[in-house]
Amino acid sequence: MPPIVQAALLFVFPALVIVGALRDVTTYTIPNWISGGLILAFIPAALALGLPLETIGLHFSVGAAALVAAMAMFALGWIGGGDAKLFAAAALWMGWPAVVTFVLLTGVVGGVLALGLLSLRSDMLRGIISIGPSWLGRLATPGESVPYGVAIAVGALAAFPETALLKAFPGLG
Repeated sequence: MPPIVQAALLFVFPALVIVGALRDVTTYTIPNWISGGLILAFIPAALALGLPLETIGLHFSVGAAALVAAMAMFALGWIGGGDAKLFAAAALWMGWPAVVTFVLLTGVVGGVLALGLLSLRSDMLRGIISIGPSWLGRLATPGESVPYGVAIAVGALAAFPETALLKAFPGLG
């Protein structure tokens, strides 16, 4: 497969997780087409990069385990449904062992994001934020949820270089 096609298929991952983060921060929703697109794009990307079937199977196992964990977090009210789907779809692309870095970084970034939003939601800063766009005002609203898709995207992008997919790209592995 020509490297330009492989690169285009690999580009789907960062593009969609960034779009997911931007949608989450501006609308508090992550559309299903983003997670679905990630899942559908994984298969041709893995095949184009020549990943062995065992490795592809391991990626699907990691994605399934992440979906179960994310569904539990959703059931507990810790994350939204879109966050859960994005987390599982990103984990599919991570595979083993990159998923460990992904999970750890997503947790750390999520904590930093929550602290940042607490600061943003303080009385002092909320007044300043009110002159900005409406989505920024919503971020500054006390009691509003955390757009965890941002943390998922940062964790996924930071762990992406560790994936078997990126290591299989000519000249990077």
